[in-house]
Amino acid sequence: MEYRIVLQRMEFHALHGCYELERKVGNRFTVDVEITAELGDVAAEDSVEKAVNYLTVYEVVREQMVLTQRTIERVAMNIIDAIKERFDAVRHVKCTVSKLAPPLGGKIDRVSVVLEK
Repeated sequence: MEYRIVLQRMEFHALHGCYELERKVGNRFTVDVEITAELGDVAAEDSVEKAVNYLTVYEVVREQMVLTQRTIERVAMNIIDAIKERFDAVRHVKCTVSKLAPPLGGKIDRVSVVLEK
């Protein structure tokens, strides 16, 4: 059976950005992850061991957010690759990384990148 696991609006302070100041001072980011996995009858069995543990998914995302990157595209790809590497049952990951209040010279809530793999 195919399952979808969704973690929304995980918020982090991180040092991603193309400008040197962004990589020194940092900014706030949110990450949304949607995972599709083939997990058999994990719901019927109530098996934590067979599930894609969302605490572990959060930790994987947090680990990737600590690694400074110049683009949020790279951050999203790293998150996807790390999740797929950690869980054999994962078939597809959609990751949205948003930079809150980006320094674009005007009022803007966020800029986001969405990658799927």
